[in-house]
Amino acid sequence: MLINLHVKNLALIEEIDVNFKNGFNVLTGETGAGKSIIIGSINIALGAKVNTDIIRNGADYALVELEFLIEDKDKLEVLKEMGITDLEEGQLFITRKLMDGRTVTKINGENITNTQLKKITALLIDIHGQHEHQSLLNEAKHIEILDKYAKDDILSLKQEIKMVYQEYTKLLSELNDMSLDEKDMAKEISFLKFEINEIEEAALLKDEDVELESEYKLLSNSKRIVSGVASAQQSIADYRGSSAIEAVGNAIKSINSVIEFDERLQNILSQLNDAEAILNDAGNDIADYLSKMDLDEEHFAIIKDRINLINGLKAKYGQSIEEILLYKQKCEEKYEKLNNYDELKQALNQKKLELENRLEDLCGKLSKQRKEVALVLSKSIKEALVELNFLSVEFDLEFEKNDKYTANGYDIVRFVISTNPGEAKKPLSKIASGGEISRIMLAIKSVIADKDETDTLIFDEIDTGISGRTAQMVSEKINLIAKKHQVICITHLPQIAAMADEHFLIEKQVLDNKTVTDIYALKNENIVNELARLIGGAKITDATLASAKEMKELAEQTKNN
Repeated sequence: MLINLHVKNLALIEEIDVNFKNGFNVLTGETGAGKSIIIGSINIALGAKVNTDIIRNGADYALVELEFLIEDKDKLEVLKEMGITDLEEGQLFITRKLMDGRTVTKINGENITNTQLKKITALLIDIHGQHEHQSLLNEAKHIEILDKYAKDDILSLKQEIKMVYQEYTKLLSELNDMSLDEKDMAKEISFLKFEINEIEEAALLKDEDVELESEYKLLSNSKRIVSGVASAQQSIADYRGSSAIEAVGNAIKSINSVIEFDERLQNILSQLNDAEAILNDAGNDIADYLSKMDLDEEHFAIIKDRINLINGLKAKYGQSIEEILLYKQKCEEKYEKLNNYDELKQALNQKKLELENRLEDLCGKLSKQRKEVALVLSKSIKEALVELNFLSVEFDLEFEKNDKYTANGYDIVRFVISTNPGEAKKPLSKIASGGEISRIMLAIKSVIADKDETDTLIFDEIDTGISGRTAQMVSEKINLIAKKHQVICITHLPQIAAMADEHFLIEKQVLDNKTVTDIYALKNENIVNELARLIGGAKITDATLASAKEMKELAEQTKNN
């Protein structure tokens, strides 16, 4: 659920912190106090488009942050699969910072795209206004609502359809790849054969390129190596001039001539003898190395040509010998398919027919189950609509068969409704009244409350166009939904506000010649005072206060029943 909203430097808001509670949260305030800014700020955090002129005058940036607490383990797993892994104790922070010309959005401190943001937040929160964020007007959502209501009854069947459909789409892709005419197929076969032969003739060996490059490096630098090693040999043991061995030998003679006078020279003599032995060994090894050094120019040319051949194949077929051989294998598989084109295509078409028959059967079973559930759902929604003061209403789920199979079956489902006697049922999108759409949505939410997995529902101006008895019915429906979900609602009606578990007042004030919007939670008599304002307007009398107090007490009784 949404546990905190933090807003800074946004329109009339200087800085606010709102701690929402579980259950039913109500926001009220005078017209123009800034109620729309509060919901607007939540929309901004959820990725809504926004002009930077909404940044408070004189500020460099605006900031909106939402803090969610997620306790559902399945939802946490889904979020982890979506790349949100830092979910310590189920906390998720969404931060959106608006600056001149750009915005930065983060989830738990990590930058995120708007597309990712909307996918993630769709799991957490659903906002219902008059003509925006109304998923109910999107007919693609209607089948989701039906399937949520059906839930476990159709789950295994849907999973089976999804698996068969994946196999079916893969097969269609294979058939599409084989859609060549005779001339193109002959050309493709010829080209594949050329590529296969070119790689085969190279007779490539695993890691051969690495070994050849090493040998090429050695041979291409052989003259420098011989020159350097010969110079070292001369320095160690060339007796035609001064050499290291000669110098050490002279040192040994000198020490031997005086060692009888001081025994401490014995250690120095031992070191010089070791040095002479090491130099002699090194000289012998160098001589042996030089005698085996092969400077065969013909062999060097062969190595060079082989490397050029392999590099040429790499440029065309892969960056390594392993990739080249894998490419050859794929070519051979495709070559084999094309050589047996007619037989393979016939087999694929037969498989396609079998999968289509299977999909038709499974989708038919799913459609039948959906239609059975739809009868129950439509009846329940109609009853809920009657309870919301739709005096004469008809509600149904209309089914249409898609001309293509999908991973979700072949059903197209839409909600249709008639709110006036004698009128034909029409899709919800044809209904002009925002107030009617809000109440219809409310009816649906109340019916599927137990099965809807969205934690937080926000109702913006749910009370548009209603009053009196209808308002009371709406408040009771929201209370019913709030037993299963967190509900945040902006309202002008005291009947709805009285039902709140937590009541927030939004006020606009002038401080230091600046207009600011603030919001804070009301308690006890302040709640009654605000209800009285909603009932009686600017002038609050004792009678109005008494009515407000009675309304709150009756609401509490209704909630406890």
